[in-house]
Amino acid sequence: MTVTITAFERSPDGGKGLARDTRVRWALEEVGQPYEVRLVSFRAMKEPAHLSLHPFGQIPTYEEGELALFETGSIVFHLAERRPGLLPQDANARARAITWMFAALSTIEPPILEFTNAKLLEADKPWHAERLPIVADRVRDRLRLLSARLGDAEWLDGAFSAGDLMMVSVLLRARPSGILNEFPSLAAYVARGEARPAYQRAFAAQLAVNTAKPATD
Repeated sequence: MTVTITAFERSPDGGKGLARDTRVRWALEEVGQPYEVRLVSFRAMKEPAHLSLHPFGQIPTYEEGELALFETGSIVFHLAERRPGLLPQDANARARAITWMFAALSTIEPPILEFTNAKLLEADKPWHAERLPIVADRVRDRLRLLSARLGDAEWLDGAFSAGDLMMVSVLLRARPSGILNEFPSLAAYVARGEARPAYQRAFAAQLAVNTAKPATD
């Protein structure tokens, strides 16, 4: 059955792997699932056809037969449950990997996004200079605890899992600010994720879309 995901026609990050479709591409590559990509413009994302797939008008979406999903956590979890390669067989290890997926999205990503929004969208506010260091420190607090938990381990809990896929994807968003590099063990952890062949294929596919010349009439 054909799998189709949606992605930005032109990603705001220019193909640096920060758009959320990269997470889904990576998961699909890890489990060896072929897929097609339907590119959508910012205008099309707010039109009824796309809103029927994603009620908040974002990307990515995932379609497989009659199944349509949105939210990267849900999509990656769906793939991990139904295809081997992203969740351990042992029930307890499997539960821990799923927990790390939730931790990435619910605990680590929110302060990173708060910092990014403060930096990019609030620069003209009179309180920007005072607020930015506060939200940056919230990111550091979370990364400090995550770094302590990771220690010198290769992955979060034994072998690479969907938990690592989501965590690496989230941490990548902290790198442009320089905060990630303040934690060498986490920077190395992210680099290990990026070195995986499946990630390399996903990144290359997303980059190719954003470096291709726009079609002309």
